[in-house]
Amino acid sequence: MNVETKPPRQKEGRKAREARILLAAEKVFAEAGFGGATMQLIADMADLPKASLHYYFPTKESLYRQVVEKIFHIWLRAADVFDSASGPAEGIAAYIDAKMELSRAYPAGSKVWASEVLHGAPVIQDYLETTLADWTEGRMKVIQAWIDEGRMTPVNPRHLLYMLWATTQHYADFSHQIETLNGGTPLSEADWAEAKRSVKQIILTGIGLEPPQP
Repeated sequence: MNVETKPPRQKEGRKAREARILLAAEKVFAEAGFGGATMQLIADMADLPKASLHYYFPTKESLYRQVVEKIFHIWLRAADVFDSASGPAEGIAAYIDAKMELSRAYPAGSKVWASEVLHGAPVIQDYLETTLADWTEGRMKVIQAWIDEGRMTPVNPRHLLYMLWATTQHYADFSHQIETLNGGTPLSEADWAEAKRSVKQIILTGIGLEPPQP
């Protein structure tokens, strides 16, 4: 059998097709897990021949890693607000807003990350030990500096970060439960706005800060 060695000629560019494949893979990996996902299922979700999928991503492992890396780097970019914020209330509030919006926009990617970590991070352990560890240490230093300056209640910066991650990513990882408790319907624009307002109020007041006015 002849295997296709280059993608079919279509108007869709390489980057657009790769993005479509990654989006399809996010959904399949989120629903089926790494073990249950197949390249055929992902190809069907992306509406592409399986041979074309293999042209861009030779193995399921390489595609899975790209999916995990994608959400990881999106989360890291969202945390840039820590470095540019004028103070703890502004920085932490902006981070909560950004992470909540990412949970809304990339629920499947968040679920894939959660499943990977729950299974001992067999694919991305190196990221946890290097990039994530370095990022965490850097943000902890920022938070500790705010504490040392007397700008917020003294708390353990590491556990504050864990709480921020757990709370914001809950809206992606447990979206089915949230929708069920919301009468079986997804959160509306107003629901999301209230969720973000509430999370910011609870966390910021808990560390002695006044939530910034919108």
